[in-house]
Amino acid sequence: MCLATPCKIVEFEDDDVARVQVGDSETFIKCAMMLLPEKPPLGTYVLVHAGFAINVVEEEEARKTIDLLEEMVELTGVRPVGNTAFDLS
Repeated sequence: MCLATPCKIVEFEDDDVARVQVGDSETFIKCAMMLLPEKPPLGTYVLVHAGFAINVVEEEEARKTIDLLEEMVELTGVRPVGNTAFDLS
């Protein structure tokens, strides 16, 4: 199953690469911005899949998705370990 995760842009390393925060976690990853039509500002939420920002999303929608992912983790009783897209909190 493929999953794009909402991430918040916290820093730009250059015009095409951003450092983003995964959910509310301490996990930060780098992602390419080249698929977006224009460079979003810092603090913007983007959907990240396979290392690429594929779409900009409103903060409210990102929060809803993060909350649903966290609920799925709680329901399964399993918390993924390590630097994964599901390491949300």
